[in-house]
Amino acid sequence: MSTLPSEILLYDLSADTLDMRSDVLAGLARSPKRLPSKYLYDARGSQLFEHICELPEYYLTRAELALMETHVAQIAATLGPQVLLVEYGSGSGLKTELLLERLADAVAYVPVEISRSALTASVERLNGRFAHIEMLPVCADFTQPVRLPEPARPQRRSVIYFPGSTLGNFAPDAAVRLLTHMRREMGPHGAALIGVDLVKPPALIESAYNDAAGVTAEFTLNLLHRLNRELHGDFDPEKFEHRARYVGETERIETHIVSRADQRVTVAGQRFHFAAGEAMLVEISCKYSRTSFARLAARAGMRVSHVWTDADGLFSVQCLRPARQSTQTQ
Repeated sequence: MSTLPSEILLYDLSADTLDMRSDVLAGLARSPKRLPSKYLYDARGSQLFEHICELPEYYLTRAELALMETHVAQIAATLGPQVLLVEYGSGSGLKTELLLERLADAVAYVPVEISRSALTASVERLNGRFAHIEMLPVCADFTQPVRLPEPARPQRRSVIYFPGSTLGNFAPDAAVRLLTHMRREMGPHGAALIGVDLVKPPALIESAYNDAAGVTAEFTLNLLHRLNRELHGDFDPEKFEHRARYVGETERIETHIVSRADQRVTVAGQRFHFAAGEAMLVEISCKYSRTSFARLAARAGMRVSHVWTDADGLFSVQCLRPARQSTQTQ
C-alpha cells in the first residue's frame, strides 16, 4: 500500500459509511432503481478503471493523452504562471504530470479524490517528480462542498482541472451545478480546464464500454461486491450482468446492472426485489458537441475561451472562464 511522505498532510474529508448507506437504500427504493456512480470507485474499482484506460477499445484515454502531449505547452501558457492547480478526481495523475511539467512556477497542487488508495499512490509519485510544488491532497467527494487547504504561497490564479470524461457522468442539471461550484471555487480571475468527450459514431462509443476482455463488466459488477462487504449485502454477482448502451436521444452511454433472474437481496438489513431483466442504472456518460457543451457552460455562468482536440477529433479539453470576465483579467 502506498504511503505519503511525512511532510505531506492528507486532508481526509471523505464521507463515512452512513452516507453510502443512505444513498444506496434510497437508490434501491426508487423505481427504476439507480445508484450513484461514485460508489464504483473503491480500491478495487479504481484499479479496474486504470486497467480499462489501457484497453484497445477505450479510445478516451489515448485520445486525451495524445491531445495533452501535442497541446500542453499552449494549455500551460493559456493558464499562465503561479497557478494553484485543483484537480477533481485525480486518478493516476498521468495527464496531470504533463501539465505540471509545463506550468510556470506552479504554486501548489490540490488533488481531490474519493479513493484514498488512488489519491496516495498518485501524490506519492507526483511528489517524487515535483518536489518544488506543494502537495495538498484532499480525500473527499468533490461533488459536495469541501473547504480546500490554503497553499503556503499566494497564487495568481486558481485553476480547476477536471480531466478524463468524468463531467459526462453527470446529467445536465447536475453538471451545471458542478460547473457553478467550480466557478465559485476558482474566483473571478480563475479558469477551469475540462475534459469533454465528443459526439461520434455510436458503435465506437459503445465498444469503449463493452470491451472484449470483460474488464468493464467486472468494474461495474464490483459495485455489488462492495455493497456486500460494506453494507452487509447478499448480492450474488453471478445473478447479475453488465449492460452499456448508447442512447441517441440524450447522446449518452447508460450503464446498468441487470438482474438475470427474479430474486430478492438484502442490503443494510433491508430487503429489495429484482424482477428478471430489471435494470439498475449505475452510470451515465454524456457526449457533447462543441455547441452543446458551450450551452451547458453558459448555464453555469461560464464561457469557453479555448478548445483543444486530438488529431482525430475524438476528445477535447476545454478552458472555461467566468462569463463576465473582461479581457483585461485574462
